[in-house]
Amino acid sequence: MAISKIGSKALVDCSVASADLEDGSITNAKLANSSITVNGTSVSLGASASLKDISWQSVITADGSTATSAVAGNGYFIDTTSAAHTITLPSSPSIGDKIAIKDYAGTFGTNNLTIGRNSENIQGVASDSLISTNRASLILVYSDATRGWLYTVESNVNFLGPTYITATGGTITTSGDFKIHTFTGDGCFVVSQIGNPTGGPSNVDYLVVAGGGGGGSQDGGGGGAGGYRESHSTPISGCYTASPLATPTGITVSSTTYPITVGSGGAGSISPQPDATTAPSGSNSVFSTITSTGGGGGGNESCGPGGTGGSGGGSSGGGGGGPGGSGNTPPTSPPQGNNGGSTGPNSSPGYGGSGGGGAGANGTNANGSGNNGHGGAGVATSITTSPTYYSGGGGGNSRQAYNGDGGAGGGGSGAAGTANTPGCNGTANTGGGGGGGGHSTGSGGAGGKGIVVIRYKYQN
Repeated sequence: MAISKIGSKALVDCSVASADLEDGSITNAKLANSSITVNGTSVSLGASASLKDISWQSVITADGSTATSAVAGNGYFIDTTSAAHTITLPSSPSIGDKIAIKDYAGTFGTNNLTIGRNSENIQGVASDSLISTNRASLILVYSDATRGWLYTVESNVNFLGPTYITATGGTITTSGDFKIHTFTGDGCFVVSQIGNPTGGPSNVDYLVVAGGGGGGSQDGGGGGAGGYRESHSTPISGCYTASPLATPTGITVSSTTYPITVGSGGAGSISPQPDATTAPSGSNSVFSTITSTGGGGGGNESCGPGGTGGSGGGSSGGGGGGPGGSGNTPPTSPPQGNNGGSTGPNSSPGYGGSGGGGAGANGTNANGSGNNGHGGAGVATSITTSPTYYSGGGGGNSRQAYNGDGGAGGGGSGAAGTANTPGCNGTANTGGGGGGGGHSTGSGGAGGKGIVVIRYKYQN
């Protein structure tokens, strides 16, 4: 111990050489830092530990609905024998954070693993990764906000190349680099893989047509066409001629099952029917967030009004005239249909049933001077490669020897004036309205069933 002075004050040097200390004479609790952290594990000074770069977790068995939230530093054995699975990367990661993944049962090729990016890039791309090869092994390390998660170890992994939508359901055809799924009845559009920025987009275009309305009986009005909704975006499904009603925005899909509903046509009214009533409407068609509304039914004898729907039904002949049904109900943009025709006051020599509305035009008004109502025209699209008309309105009946023509797009023609003659049915899978039935006991024609078409890029 050394003693020194500053003026009259004595100072004591209390420093002690380490060699003079006994072993263990200073405990960890007396130190400012009593432990160190290695690879995320805290180890007390003087202690020993077996440190792991990756802490592997118990096997995760995929059930098709439950996702896994990954934690930095952990490894995951994932068994997709029974279903696909999604593992979501950590939010707010730090540089050097690691996640390891192993295909436990060698089934990623059958039931894919999706790695959810959780707002961070993967390999510099703002897209989830799809692991679709059996026995895949990989380790991801977080770098920065620009490149995001990078793969430092990869085995049996081919996801870094381009991927495209892979799906089943309906009748599948191809046109160049694009696939077309056509549903003429209820079914499921099942997506097992989505696209990525280096392959095809994860979007599809669609045509959704509802069932047409039934034709009215006894001087009946024509049924309204089923609602018509379409999208067309060249990057999604290629260059073809779409209808004027097509919107440029398609549907973004994920790896899941999309139930498809194809609406049936409304039944034609059977004579006799109570006066001033309306034939049955068609049924809705549905794909994902898109619903097309069934066409309104045509009016029955003596001023039966046309029903509302995708397109409105035409009103019947007889009495003092009647209103046509409103189309585009409920409203969509672009509009899914048009109004049915209205019947004017009757006068000799005959009564006329008005035409049902079509996707492209209103139904024609009829009056008592023998002017029969024609169905409104539908619209044409080449989404299935050849131009096809859909959603034509049904024609009305006239007591004269003239029938109301059905609109282009499957609308059924009205009866040609003679007593007891039925109206024609709308064409199946066009959404055309049924034709109005003839005077006295003529029944209305049934509306045509709808259709759903889905188109997307599947190769380059």
